[in-house]
Amino acid sequence: MKKISIIIIFLSFFFNLNVNSNVVEIKVKIQDEVITNLDIENEINYLIFLNPKLKNLDKKKVFKIAKTSLITEIIKKNELKKFVDLQKENNLVNMIERNLLLKKNIKSKNEFKRILNNQNLEYEDVKKKLLIEALWNQLIYQRNSKNIVINKEELRNKIKGQIEGIKKKYEYNLSEIIFEDEIGKNLEDKILEIKNSIDSIGFENTAIIVSISNTAKNGGLIGWINELQISKLILEKIEKLNQDQFSEPIKINNSYLIIKVNQKKELKNKINLEKELEKLINLETNKQLNNFSNIFYKRLRKNVEIYEY
Repeated sequence: MKKISIIIIFLSFFFNLNVNSNVVEIKVKIQDEVITNLDIENEINYLIFLNPKLKNLDKKKVFKIAKTSLITEIIKKNELKKFVDLQKENNLVNMIERNLLLKKNIKSKNEFKRILNNQNLEYEDVKKKLLIEALWNQLIYQRNSKNIVINKEELRNKIKGQIEGIKKKYEYNLSEIIFEDEIGKNLEDKILEIKNSIDSIGFENTAIIVSISNTAKNGGLIGWINELQISKLILEKIEKLNQDQFSEPIKINNSYLIIKVNQKKELKNKINLEKELEKLINLETNKQLNNFSNIFYKRLRKNVEIYEY
């Protein structure tokens, strides 16, 4: 009788699986974990939540982006397991969640849950993704905090000079694409490829595909930045741009930056030097940490066997 019950339950599960979803296929194997087509479909829903313009992309491209995103997440998660308990509640995820709601202009957690539900996403699944992101950023900071170089006095003098030297000051809503030279690929060809992609599928979708910045999943969106927080080199490029225009590639250390002006508005409030200095320090710190993150992740990926089917 017990055996019959098990068979009935199994058949019931099998029947529901075929009625309610596609056939499950393994698409990627990473060490002892697999990524199925259903995992990728869920990731597509998540990425579209972050950047709705992904809907305009070719389905095969979106599928590939989602697959790469899951591979990255698993590699990061497996590294994190060496240092932290991912099952343990962590306050960091709440901070990441608040920042996400702010960026998406979502007023409450309940509204957030409703939006996720409408897009076939589970809140707890999204929370796990945010936790991995938060803990990864924490790990990168712990590993590299001593290597961050910030000259506060230089930044303070820079802000003072800008405050005194500019009559009208502006705030910019910006997006970015950061890319590197590829071995065996001509830089001019790479730039042309990126520009053609922007013309074809838009800046945001190109950022998701190409950019190595941690803003990539959000379509490269940086958000609103006071011009006092922008380096002179970059400011000289973007102050000439109109809304929805983007710059030529700007060489930044070992990578290249393409910056897009989404909006621009004049600053009316009195500028607080110390607050602007704090913001600029945070921006510079995040920029250096993003670079450390990319280097560390590349090293990890080289040592991981990935089988794609």
